[in-house]
Amino acid sequence: MWPDGVEHWLHVREIDGAGQVGEREDELVVAASTFKVAVALAFFDLAAAGRLDKRERVTLPPGARTDGPSGVSILYDEVSLTLRDAAALMLTVSDNAATDAVLARVGVERVHERLRELGLVDTYLDGGCMQLMDAVALDLGFAEWDELLSAEGEISTEQLLASSTFDPARTTRTTAREMTGLLSAIWRDEAGSPQACADVRRLLGLQVTRDRIASGFPPDVRVSAKSGSWLRVVRNEVGVAEYPDGRRYAIAIFTRAGLPAARRPDVDRAIGESAVHAVESLR
Repeated sequence: MWPDGVEHWLHVREIDGAGQVGEREDELVVAASTFKVAVALAFFDLAAAGRLDKRERVTLPPGARTDGPSGVSILYDEVSLTLRDAAALMLTVSDNAATDAVLARVGVERVHERLRELGLVDTYLDGGCMQLMDAVALDLGFAEWDELLSAEGEISTEQLLASSTFDPARTTRTTAREMTGLLSAIWRDEAGSPQACADVRRLLGLQVTRDRIASGFPPDVRVSAKSGSWLRVVRNEVGVAEYPDGRRYAIAIFTRAGLPAARRPDVDRAIGESAVHAVESLR
């Protein structure tokens, strides 16, 4: 099922039962953009408690916002939007600029507090998206991400893979088991206020990309998910599959390829196939 040269970590659990299955589920892994689920939860929970206004507007000018392949990150002109719309872009299209705008308002420490309150001790944010990008640049001898981009063709695969951002002990990280625990708590309204959990569930259900976990399930199974990729090596996805009979399953799959590649449809398919195989083993 898994392509040669691809490592994987997996955990699946019944949200309303005790069944679970895993592979290397307690090992630390590079979270990539799956960490945005925790940011969204902390944001919507603060908003539900009246500690911030989710309609507060932020302005993201060109040249002063986080780089990325989607959302506000790719636009030419200045963008003004509410924090809740930034959160929507963060989860549905994994917008890096929108993520950092939300995280700047919430604060990394508040995200950590929410995670620890849920007993999730191995999930850790080493800053936002821009901090991760700059960490790569510093590892490779550049002052910042923009300098690295201008010299991209001069960087070898060996140099890239030596970056600290591929070492879970030194970067934003989690475990497969902790991510299914977070998702289960969100789906049971136990991760925060019921309104905050509902807001996160709604946006995860609207994620645009459907070629990983969702690809393995038939159309009558509702899949809500958040993908995460990093420098064409790491390809992850976490999500929830809800069956017509009402049974619900939290899924977390993390992968790492031996060499960078812009597209790996074989890995994406393997994520979907592994997800449905693990769920069906519990059914």
